Amino acid sequence: MASVKDIILQILFGEFMKPNLSTVLLVASLILLGACNLIQQNNPPPQASASTPLADLPINISSHGPVEQQPTAVPQAVIDAADAEYVLLTNIYERVVPSVVNVEVVIKSTTPGVADAARGSGFIYDTDGHIITNAHVANDTISVTVTFHDGTVSSAQVVGVDLFSDIAVLKVDVDKSRLQPVSFADSDKIKVGERAIAIGNPFGLASSMTVGIVSGLGRQLPSAEMISNDVTPNFNNPSIIQVDTQINPGNSGGPLLNSHGEVIGINTAIRSDSGVFQGVGFAVPSKTITRIVPELIAKGKVEYSWLGISTRSADDGLGVAALADPLKLPVKQGVLIDEVTPDSPASDAGLQGGNHPVTVRDLAVCAGGDIIIAIDGNYIADMDGLMSYLVTNTQPGDTIQMRIVRGDKTFDVPVTLRARPADAQATTASCGP
Repeated sequence: MASVKDIILQILFGEFMKPNLSTVLLVASLILLGACNLIQQNNPPPQASASTPLADLPINISSHGPVEQQPTAVPQAVIDAADAEYVLLTNIYERVVPSVVNVEVVIKSTTPGVADAARGSGFIYDTDGHIITNAHVANDTISVTVTFHDGTVSSAQVVGVDLFSDIAVLKVDVDKSRLQPVSFADSDKIKVGERAIAIGNPFGLASSMTVGIVSGLGRQLPSAEMISNDVTPNFNNPSIIQVDTQINPGNSGGPLLNSHGEVIGINTAIRSDSGVFQGVGFAVPSKTITRIVPELIAKGKVEYSWLGISTRSADDGLGVAALADPLKLPVKQGVLIDEVTPDSPASDAGLQGGNHPVTVRDLAVCAGGDIIIAIDGNYIADMDGLMSYLVTNTQPGDTIQMRIVRGDKTFDVPVTLRARPADAQATTASCGP
């Protein structure tokens, strides 16, 4: 059989010197077929072998679709950075939880022959066996039982209860090796937005941690015991810390911690319509704790310094900052005195209350009184600041220097504080003689 080459030569030089159209097409087809064979011989298709990775073989994208890459693990450095906060929280929990206890109490009931049970939290204050909890947990108790983190159970005695600060001190008689005291931070230095960590026993679930932030400072709060008994408090607890950390029944008395695992407050109350956490919790600041607890241990009760004045609440928009423009006050911070209580330290020092009523935004205000702007060189922004200073920095019998603005004059007045009388009532301004 003639080869392609022979046929072509015959066409070109032989009997096909005058080819027709069919002959030309046949020749063209033969040439094309020969070219394809030549290309295939010179470029054989790659074959899969043990030395040829599957990924290197050509893939017909149109028939098989795009290649899907298998996910690989995130680098350890990325994981470590993402988990840094959780590592911190785990460390704080492991260090502090041995200091947190469960408090179970049997309390007196208004029904004769009936006793009620309640639960709360607490934390170890020192190696002498003192434990801090809320006053509304330990008040009017028949018996108190403390359960430590390791499951050890001990009976406890109530050393002292202070309803004003909602702080109580218990005492247990156990081996010192079981007593790991907490560390305290200065609550005056915390800021809104900082981490706020609660450890306690909500709903009886021991050793639970919740985390949030400090969402407000300088709140005033009546004692939870006073609220629960529908008692109208004469004095509010100042400098309360507001948090969005979950605080539920059973958390009361547990510690509120910062990022160092230090106590910045004692969890004491929630604001709720249902009795469970709804986003607002409150804690008594550590500075109040460290002021109150030693006195409760020493005397079983606390005596507070008493000044004897009344003022309108800044929460009602009637603080000095809000009244400065309407009343043309010479300062924008301080405490505007409505009324001075007769036979009080303020009265003895010659402080003056308001002398004429005015209306501001449809609210009655007693104007013309002294404005307290500083105590012992520390400027006072409002009544909460004044109360906080008196509670945490003074004792009955102390003499303080109060800076007063009266009209267009500014001067200092020495005031000798006395113990707050048990029957002291919050005064109601009569505005003038």
